[in-house]
Amino acid sequence: MPEQGHGLPRGRHGVAHSGYDMRRHPTEVTSAKDRPMRKGDIEVAAKRGATFRRRELGKELRKLREKKGLTLQEVAGELGFSFTKLARVEIGENDLPRSGDLEALLDLYDAHMAREDRDTLLKLHRESLSKEPWTPYKAFMPSKMPTFRGLEQDARVMRAFQPSFVFGLLQTEAYTRALYTIAKPVEETTSEYIEQNVRLRMERKELITRSESPLELRVIMDEAAVRRMVESPMVMREQYDEIAGMSRLDNVTVQILPHDVVTYRTESNFILLDFSDALDPVVQVDMSNTISVTDEWREVQRNIRRFDAMRDSALPPARTADFLHQLAQERE
Repeated sequence: MPEQGHGLPRGRHGVAHSGYDMRRHPTEVTSAKDRPMRKGDIEVAAKRGATFRRRELGKELRKLREKKGLTLQEVAGELGFSFTKLARVEIGENDLPRSGDLEALLDLYDAHMAREDRDTLLKLHRESLSKEPWTPYKAFMPSKMPTFRGLEQDARVMRAFQPSFVFGLLQTEAYTRALYTIAKPVEETTSEYIEQNVRLRMERKELITRSESPLELRVIMDEAAVRRMVESPMVMREQYDEIAGMSRLDNVTVQILPHDVVTYRTESNFILLDFSDALDPVVQVDMSNTISVTDEWREVQRNIRRFDAMRDSALPPARTADFLHQLAQERE
């Protein structure tokens, strides 16, 4: 089925996602890995979602463990925890279901930790256990998608490249439904699966249209992504109008990378998420029936270079509407 943010039908568990202009803020993607947690971190970001909180907590626990000079295997053996579970807690993919588990970790890492710091981590843990608004759709998401979905709602900026289809957050309902319907007999999905994924994708557009702190979105689409016929000329014309309308939002920039430009381009779509100093940036890449989500610095930097190279070769944002208008005329 279509990916959660882009629209490429791929696999029974597929859904989709979304992506920043480093020319405007060339040093804003910064690392906070060496900054100690401050008490105010939680209060300042009180509206952050559970996934963001899990990642914050996992990062703090990893720093405490490394400061103590312990390996994951040593901690797991000492406390009788599952090594896999503990590793996933540190990268924010799993939560600690009981506060007693966190207390045991803190006792092992630093018996003399200030009560105030301990209470801050315990509060962070409690907030990490709350349900996310997308929880009802979890059964229809591919592996790792729940983690990405939780992170994107708290991201400050998205940068994305989509070579094949209209980027998910810019899709119309008709375009999205057509993608899933076309894939249905091949991927053997159900009508319920289609409707749930269409509904989820339409709800995700609220990330860029919400009145409070809308996501800053920077999207590059290859010319093939907007030329590729989906369903009918009428659906495509409606889709062009939607992209043009969204690109007029102050927080949205859309660029087209033309076929006739000789430049670097990658065949794979990807999304970069940038947060506040509390979390390092992450990159998401679609894979077969799953997605990859990582904050590994080298991988993040590699995709930043990719985005920058294609952004510099793409048409200026001011020309996007005219380009789409020309395509619409061709569909007459």
